[in-house]
Amino acid sequence: MARYTGAECRQCRREKLKLFLKGDRCYSDKCAFERRSFPPGQHGQARVRKVSDYSIQLREKQKVRRMYGMLEGQFHKYFEIAERIKGVTGENLLMLLESRLDNVIYRLGYASSRNQGRQLVRHDHIQVNGRKVNIPSFRVSVNDVITLKEKSKKV
Repeated sequence: MARYTGAECRQCRREKLKLFLKGDRCYSDKCAFERRSFPPGQHGQARVRKVSDYSIQLREKQKVRRMYGMLEGQFHKYFEIAERIKGVTGENLLMLLESRLDNVIYRLGYASSRNQGRQLVRHDHIQVNGRKVNIPSFRVSVNDVITLKEKSKKV
C-alpha cells in the first residue's frame, strides 16, 4: 500500500496536536509543533473560524488516520471490517488498528515511531511465531510470539 511521504510535522500542526510521528524528535525542543503551534500554510496564522460538527468529525478521523500512517483507501477498508464485527464500530476500528504488526512493534518499544516500526517489518527484522513477516499491516493475534531476528539483535 502507499503511504504519506511528505512532512510529518506539518500533520501535527494541522491537527493542532502532537501525533509523535517523528519519534524522539517530538520529545525535544526541535519539534515543529513546539516552535510553530499554528496550522501550516498561507492562512495558518489567520483568525480561527467557527468549526462545524462535520469539521470536528473529519479532524478526528484524519487524526487517527495520520497517527497510524495510512491513506484513505486502506483506512476505509478497516472501517468496513469494523462495521461488520459485532459491537461498537469505533472500538472495533481501534482494535483492528492496534493489532497491526507495525503498531505492535511500536507498542513493544522496538521502534520509537510507527514509521520506524513499519521499516523494521519491511526490512525483515521481525519474526512472528518463528516465521519471517514483512507485511506492516499483518494482523497480530493474542497469542502470537513476536521476536527480532538473531542477526538484527546485534545492531
